[in-house]
Order: sequence, then C-alpha cells, then structure tokens
Amino acid sequence: MNKAELEKKVGKITKDVEEKITSMGAPVEEITNDSVSVEVFPNRPDLLSLSGFSRSLNQYLGKEKIAKFKIENDKKIEKDYKVKIDKSVKKVRPHTACAIVKGLKLDDEKIKEIVDIQEKLHMSIGRKRKKIAIGIYPMEKIKLPIQFMAKKPNDIKFVPLESPGMKEMTGAQILRGHPAGRDYADLLKDAEVYPIFIDANNKVMSMPPIINSHETGKIDEKTKEVFIECSGFNLPYLKKCLNIIVSAFSDMGGKIYSMDIEDSVDGNFVSPDLEPEKLEFKVSDMNKTLGLELDEKEVKKYLEMMGIGFESNNKKTFALIPAYRTDILHWIDLTEEIAIAYGYENFKPEIPAISTTAEEDKNARTKKVIANILAGLGLLECSSFHLAKKNDVKKMHYEMTNEDFIEIVDSKTEYDVLRVDLLSNLLKIFSENSDSQYPQKIFEIGKVFEKDKSPLAKRSETGIIEKEKLSVAVVDESVNFMDARQILDYLFKMLDIEQDKYKIEDVENSDYIQGRVGKIVVHGKEVGFIGEVAPRVLKNWKIKMPVSAFEIDLEALGMISN
Repeated sequence: MNKAELEKKVGKITKDVEEKITSMGAPVEEITNDSVSVEVFPNRPDLLSLSGFSRSLNQYLGKEKIAKFKIENDKKIEKDYKVKIDKSVKKVRPHTACAIVKGLKLDDEKIKEIVDIQEKLHMSIGRKRKKIAIGIYPMEKIKLPIQFMAKKPNDIKFVPLESPGMKEMTGAQILRGHPAGRDYADLLKDAEVYPIFIDANNKVMSMPPIINSHETGKIDEKTKEVFIECSGFNLPYLKKCLNIIVSAFSDMGGKIYSMDIEDSVDGNFVSPDLEPEKLEFKVSDMNKTLGLELDEKEVKKYLEMMGIGFESNNKKTFALIPAYRTDILHWIDLTEEIAIAYGYENFKPEIPAISTTAEEDKNARTKKVIANILAGLGLLECSSFHLAKKNDVKKMHYEMTNEDFIEIVDSKTEYDVLRVDLLSNLLKIFSENSDSQYPQKIFEIGKVFEKDKSPLAKRSETGIIEKEKLSVAVVDESVNFMDARQILDYLFKMLDIEQDKYKIEDVENSDYIQGRVGKIVVHGKEVGFIGEVAPRVLKNWKIKMPVSAFEIDLEALGMISN
C-alpha cells in the first residue's frame, strides 16, 4: 500500500500502530518510506483494498465507528437499472451480481487502488478468475439496461481492452491472439458458447472472465459513474465480492445505486444488499471457549473494534455481520474476533491439572506404513477433499440416483456431496495433470461415506457410515491390469498377508473393462476391486491413456479399526 495515502486515512504509522496492525490479524512484512506491506490472509479479502484496510484499522484503533453503507433511491432514473440474465449463459457462467456507483472523483491513485483490488480479488477468492470475474465500466460509455448472455465464439466481435493495433476480434481470436486471452483461455477452452455483457445499444461490454471491451470497459480520471458486475458460479460469493468493491467505492465518496437482476431460471433479486447479517450467539459460550469472564458491554466493545455490530433483545444476543465480511459463519468465528480484539498477549497460559502419556494412534501408524510401502514403489500420495461435485461422481458412477447421494445442505460451493470413493478423485487429479510427465502413479488413504441402509438396528447414529479406504491408480500409454496387480501383490507381501490367503475373483463391474476386473478377496472376505478403468469413465474425465487401479476397504481388510 502507498504509505502516504494510508497515513492520510489512519494517521502516522508509529511503532505502536505497526504492532496494532499485526495484532489486528494482518502481520506487517515491511515498511519503507513509500510503502507498507502486510500479509492479508484468505479469510479477509475485505482488507485487500486501501479503503477496506484503513477502515478496519481505524475501527480497531477506536477512531471509527461501525461502517454503514446507504443505497440511494431515485425511482425517476432507475427504471432501466436492470440486468437481464439470458438462459443461454447458464451453460457456461450462470450468475452475476451488479451495482452502479455515482459521484466519484477519481485520480491516478484511486484508479490504481480500484485496479489493485480488482486483481487481488480475482487472484484470491476469484481463484484466478475461475470462480469470480469482475468488470467495471464507465456509465457514459454504455446504455442501460444490460443483458448477460452467451454466444458462439465466432459470433462475438469487439475490440478487447488494450488490443494490439485496436483491431476487432472474435471470441475465439481473443483466446488465441490477445495476451489476456492466452492467460485465461483454459477457463473457456471446453465451452461451446462464451458469456458476454451487452448494453441496450447492442455493444459488447466484455467477455468474462477474459477481457473488457476497449470502447466500454476502461475507466479514467474523467469517469464519474461506474457500472460494476461480478460473474461466476456461486451467487452468494459473487454478492459478497460485489459488497467488498462497492464499500471501497463508497469510502472514496461514491453513492451506491441498486439494480434489478432479472433471472427467469434462478429467480430475480435486487443487487447489492448491504444490510448486515444477524448471527445469534451466547456470551457464556464465548467465555467458556476463551477462559474469560466478559460481560455484554465488553463483548460489544470488542466486536465493534472488529467492525461488527451488536444487538441484544429478549435475552438473546446477536452480532451484526457487515455485508463485506466473508469469514463469519458461526459463533466460533465471532469468538476468534473477540480474542483478536482482546489481545492474544493478554491471555494467561495455564497448565492443565491432568497428566497424560502420548502415544501414536495405531490407525495412523498403519496408514504411515502403507504410505511408506507405496512411496517406495514410486507412487505419490494425494490428499483430496471429502466433499465432491455430484457431476464428478456421476462421471464414474452414472447409475447413482439423487437418493444415493449424501448431499450438503446449503453448500456454499459447487462441492455439494460427500465422496463415495477415492478413485473418482484420483481420476480427477489425472485429468487436471494431463500435461505432466507420464507415467503417473498416485494413491490416497482416506474416508469415504455411504448411507446406512441396514434394515434393523442402525450402524450409525447419523445414518452415515464412514469407511477408511486405500486407492491406487496408474496411468500411462501401455498400462494394464498387471501393473495394478503387481502393486497389490507387493503391498500385501509387505503387510504379511500371505499369497494363499487372498485371491482375485471374476466379477462384473461397469466402472472397469469387462474381463479385466476382479474383486479382491482376503481370508474369504471381499475387500475391494481391481482392474482397468472403463473407457466410458476415461472419456468423461478426458483422460486419453489407459488407467489401472484398485481400491480396498482397510477396515474390512482388518488393517484399520473403526
């Protein structure tokens, strides 16, 4: 951050203020005569802008009250403040959240700040524009209402921002010939249609997440009013991202105007919504967690230091979470905010009045032994998410119905079900590393989940059974069944499972090639499957080489205790 601009907002950066910045949760890395460098953690994207950082620091220092953002209301001019989402864009980039900001007085430093926060949000919560792409446009160059739609690449024509020679290009040409197009081409490489924003004059404003139009998508010091859009896949994240941006514009003196988002598929809504969210909590829970004896007045003070409101009524207490905060999901998150404001240096460590003897968990020791054996064969260990995308699971297990999945209620991402196996995740890793050197040999040890369908006594209180499994997969141009069989034989030998105690029996399994698949039976008990993955599955994952794999249940094998 520019040191002079920061000091205009928060005062002189003394040694004490430097320590306060670190205590606030943004460790200072370097302070020079011209700049201040701090580390901003992924859970606080609202600190990525100079405006957001200075706002939070002033609140922490007690110089500024809780921020309140007003949305202007002028029905005379707002009849065209609309964005219409066409059904065509649902295939490629389904959602957008938008706003208008007026009354701006931009200079070179403010424009740099806007561009800086835009790119930082792209790289952080935007995951290099894959999840979120942001566009900012001068209002004098566009005409409302706006349409968000998709067209075939060669039907899209406009001059992209900073285009060499200012030549008109098609969507396909932009991905091949424009620097930004080449950098982000992989985000649209498999799409049949590309998303675009167009105005009422049928001018292309941008092709997210790649590039804005040079004619309509570039702000300068003469810009007084801007249209802002955030497009992507997760609407709640888009709304939060938009709130971070418009709150920064508000801190620059801008006035925020809302827009009607007309979406016939997923429902209409008004954007942005800057009202704080209410989150109920108990002061007693916080005190128990922190080992403190705070009263409501103290809790209110500490929450306000972190920019969070407080409300108490009918013997209930609520935190008022600012619209630009993305990290407060549970009362335990509020407890962390209290701890930061109270000061970690003020906590007194206590030695527990109990005596224990540490010992390595037997299951962990067994898994370490298995991992070392496989690593000795040149396999790389992977660790993937317990959550999966329903569509990814169906790429292998196409026969699964919605009733078979264990779905996550109100999932905040596209990862909406618990994984049912490990092999699907290993195939996904192969798919994402198709440009890496072959052969690729990987394994994972982890939990998988299934519904408890036992007719009598339930095996689990939750209705969900967890199993610890091992999956191994090898991909190469000449790999076959025996590659996986050799790894399995060596593993069992090193685990002292004698060769006459296990066998591979013929079985039909649509996930593998018929005649090249078998079930693994140890001491008369089925523990898993081994075989060459079916071409149907490989095609779904766009894997162009054969894959040989096996997956075994470590609990059924007797290696892991439940």
